[in-house]
Amino acid sequence: MRKEELLENYKSVEERVCAACKRAGRDRSEVTLISVSKTKPIEDLNVIYEAGSRNFGENKVQELTGKIEEMPKDIDWHMIGHLQRNKVKYIVDKVKLIHSVDSYRLAEEINIQAKKKGVVVPILIEVNAAEETTKFGVRLDEAKQLCEEVSHLDAIHVMGLMTIAPNVVVPEENREIFHKIKELSVDIANQNIDNVDMRILSMGMTNDFEVAIEEGATHVRVGTAIFGERNYNL
Repeated sequence: MRKEELLENYKSVEERVCAACKRAGRDRSEVTLISVSKTKPIEDLNVIYEAGSRNFGENKVQELTGKIEEMPKDIDWHMIGHLQRNKVKYIVDKVKLIHSVDSYRLAEEINIQAKKKGVVVPILIEVNAAEETTKFGVRLDEAKQLCEEVSHLDAIHVMGLMTIAPNVVVPEENREIFHKIKELSVDIANQNIDNVDMRILSMGMTNDFEVAIEEGATHVRVGTAIFGERNYNL
């Protein structure tokens, strides 16, 4: 029963992504659906993998590295949670993208560890667009400066921006937030900063990913709508 439920969930989310792309006049290929699998067992991930997902997102380094070892090698892994500097060395050569860079010191540590591993790490600058005290990320008016500061670090590459919008009941309430992030990305792109690219906008989760797609998201991070509610007591 669990497998059928997961497959139905994934199919439903995929249909909603397609519909949002259509409304926005965008091609489905422009949006990467990240299956956020934090706290979920390998059995569940395998079902979603079999359904076609090749992008999975995790919040914690230990859980991420453990799942990487157990899952197929053609998966693109995304670090989407707050990243501590002392954990960077465990993931720099294992993830497709680090979504949550919110300080120069973190970027610098990623750069140091990336050089040790001989890789260049794609990162996103995390923006706290709503300036919520409970969330990480730089303010809207600080993002461009951080991009400039980290641009000279040669073992990382800034690929765009990420935001976690407020947890609202009505998704439409977050449209302005997503619109601001899109405008900010265009503004930064127009600066033509070396080693800074704004091709990725990671925004939108289970409760608002359709609005995010309509406002320009290239990556949406969907967990609950695919895997169901999380059990943090495990």
